[in-house]
Amino acid sequence: MVVRVVSCRKGVRCLVLESSPTLRASGFAFTTWTNAFRALDALGVGDKIREHHVLYERMTAFSAATGEAAATVSLKMQGKSGPHEIRCVKRDFLLQTLANELPDGTIRYSSKMVAIEEDGDVKILHLADGSIIKAKPAGTVLDTVELKVLVGCDGVNSVVAKWLGLPKPVLSGRSATRGLAVYPDGHGLGPEILQFIGKGFRSGVLPCDDTSVYWNYTWYPSAADGDAEESVAKMRGYVLANLRGAKIPAVALDVVERSEMSDVVSSPLRFRPPLALVRGSISRGGVCVAGDALHPMTPELGQGGCAALEDGVVLARCLGDAFAREGGINDTKAALEKYAEARRWRSVQLITAAYVVGFIQQSNNAVIKFLRDKFLSGLLTKTLVAMADYDCGTL
Repeated sequence: MVVRVVSCRKGVRCLVLESSPTLRASGFAFTTWTNAFRALDALGVGDKIREHHVLYERMTAFSAATGEAAATVSLKMQGKSGPHEIRCVKRDFLLQTLANELPDGTIRYSSKMVAIEEDGDVKILHLADGSIIKAKPAGTVLDTVELKVLVGCDGVNSVVAKWLGLPKPVLSGRSATRGLAVYPDGHGLGPEILQFIGKGFRSGVLPCDDTSVYWNYTWYPSAADGDAEESVAKMRGYVLANLRGAKIPAVALDVVERSEMSDVVSSPLRFRPPLALVRGSISRGGVCVAGDALHPMTPELGQGGCAALEDGVVLARCLGDAFAREGGINDTKAALEKYAEARRWRSVQLITAAYVVGFIQQSNNAVIKFLRDKFLSGLLTKTLVAMADYDCGTL
């Protein structure tokens, strides 16, 4: 979505192929860090998001084993490119705000791409409804619907990434579930991210605004979990049982108890091995990938959606600059290569940092647990802030 919004602002006509029949808001919310707000400001929608979501002042990580605060980090600090800004943004609000920036008819719903074929220089996109779209290089004459650049933003199981030859994301061994609790009269929580780490899980509680609170829970699934993932009620009970077995404050338990949860009660966490991006093709010809199709990662940094926003700004800037030049339509291949090199190492850095942070946070190894509770929690929390101190630039 963000690629299309920025591209439209750069004068590049776009078509969004959305697989679902409406805008999707699965996942409820996501942590929007400083780097993401810089991208949203480039889009011209940053202030629309800010006015509806609370600005965090601090992040506190608690030991799930002792109940004590292992680290508190102030978020009212200056980064290399300016002050930090972290909010938890509702997905439906963000998607609707972005969709409102697009010209009518830009989004084509119920358009799931299932395969890509090649006919010479022409890419033939097969959709689930049986229709096709042809993506052609500049100068080719076709009498069908045409796209000169194909950007795969089609998620972890990306058809476009597969066509580019990128290997499938691998399982991390962990799963995640999440929910959103609504308090019509106000939840009373402060402007703070609460994290609970240890005992084999990681959980977070994040107020979105005055009346809604987002939560997440990641764990190592095992046969002992039984049928917890069969229904929302069983998954909620499973999460609550594990939280009650740890030293988690009542306020966090209440958030889970009263929350709405998705029909997809949990999902395995996958990531693309960093080496695959070092060696693999992010772009080829007039085709590239962005978002989860490029850099699926585990959620410990809260950077999946933020990095996708960065991708959009960088990609649209590269394409817009190429299209603006006389004869620039012929420079799209070079523009995509420029984008790929700009995003390759940033993606490798984020995927690696997320995996390492997640491993340390959820490890049950006695030595790692001791180091985490006594020394590493502050470092891990600061790592989250450091990864967000990045500026993708303007248009």
